[in-house]
Amino acid sequence: MLDKIIEKSPAKINLFLKILSRRDDGFHNIRTGITFIDLYDHITVQPHNKFEVIYKGKFAPKNNQFEDCIITRLFTYINENKPKLLFTISKNFPYEAGLGSASSNVASVIKILENLELIKKKNIFDYVDLGSDVPIFLNQKDALVRGKGDLITNVHFPKYYFLLIRPSFKCSTKKMYESFQLSDYDYNTDFDLEEINDQDSGNDFEKILKKNEPEFLSIINFLNNFEHIIFSRLTGSGSCIYSAFERKDHALNAQKKFQQGFSHLWTHVSENNLTNLF
Repeated sequence: MLDKIIEKSPAKINLFLKILSRRDDGFHNIRTGITFIDLYDHITVQPHNKFEVIYKGKFAPKNNQFEDCIITRLFTYINENKPKLLFTISKNFPYEAGLGSASSNVASVIKILENLELIKKKNIFDYVDLGSDVPIFLNQKDALVRGKGDLITNVHFPKYYFLLIRPSFKCSTKKMYESFQLSDYDYNTDFDLEEINDQDSGNDFEKILKKNEPEFLSIINFLNNFEHIIFSRLTGSGSCIYSAFERKDHALNAQKKFQQGFSHLWTHVSENNLTNLF
């Protein structure tokens, strides 16, 4: 092994997210369009006298540790001994934000361990029960994702420049799904096919936030008044909100205007469809 390995761990954006039904196994059947952006955590792996995971950076958790660390859980999940390695993860984008933080991190770790031949290479869908988004991060291509994350169709989404906003509230994926009511399901499942259709727009979790988080409506309404905006949306189960633009200068101008009204919130401009993303 080299003295040090550094791997990028990218954020994702859900261009749409529809919840179709609750499954007997407790998961939900979904349809979502996922694209990757040029916003990354960085994972550094080094030899160590024991197995250890440390988080640092702007969005590191308290005490630099997650109580339920997905990277620690990985080895129990695959029934492998923990290697004597130090994983240092620089958190450059928010977690509990709909950007895929934990799934992205563990997918990057899986790739590192496979390349080092410390774990056996598996089918990407073998990891869906570790985290529903893990297969898409292992797939590393823009895609239509269906089922519980175990049906992936590679697609090509348009080039966008995104203004990302992190509101002051956080969203627990588990709680968001638990809050979804029977009356909230409105997708015609006859159209749950391997191609994008007219129903594939919006994010169903916005129904919950519109009822429970006044700040969400305040931000969305502010964003929708920008010039040149294509659409504004919640990503994943939240809490990050974004607006999509065709040009970077339009996104940067919107960022400046937004910061004048919401100077206390984190914002970032990113783009998708980069050839050197990973």
